Amino acid sequence: MNATTHIERQDTPQSTTQTFVLHGRRVVGGRAEGEALVTHDRISGWGGIDPRTGTVIETRHELRGVSFAGKVLVFPGAKGSSGWSSQFHIARLAGTAPIAMLFNEMTTKMALGAVVTHAPALTDFDRDPLSLIQTGDWVVVDADRGVVEVTRRVAGI
Repeated sequence: MNATTHIERQDTPQSTTQTFVLHGRRVVGGRAEGEALVTHDRISGWGGIDPRTGTVIETRHELRGVSFAGKVLVFPGAKGSSGWSSQFHIARLAGTAPIAMLFNEMTTKMALGAVVTHAPALTDFDRDPLSLIQTGDWVVVDADRGVVEVTRRVAGI
C-alpha cells in the first residue's frame, strides 16, 4: 500500500538543523514523515506491546511505557513469536501503529509485521540507522525510492 502520512513540525528561531540521508531497501512502499522513536532493543509484539495504545509494555525494555503511535519507529527488529504481526495489525486498526518503520534485521516475522501495519518500511541500510538517528529527529521516509532523510535540531548559539 502506498500512502503518505505527514505530521507538522515546528522549528524555533533559536535552533538550526543538520540533515543527512540514508539509503535502504524497501519492504513496504509509501511515504511518511514524523518524529523518530529509536530503541536499541528488539521489540516483542506478543506480550511486549499494548496494541490498543501503541505502548511498549515489556518489563525490561528501554521504551517501557512509551508509545510508538504516530512515530517513525527505528529499531533492530522483532523478537518472539509469530504473534508479533497480529499485535501490530491490531495497532494499525486501532490507529496506534508507527507511521513508518526502519529496522536492521529482516526476518519473516518482521516482514509480515511491516506488511500488516501498512506503514512504509525499509531495511538493509548503507549506514546503521541505530547509530545515526536519535529519538526526536524529524524523519522523512520515502520507501518507494529507498531514501530516508533525517533532520536533527541543534540548539542555537
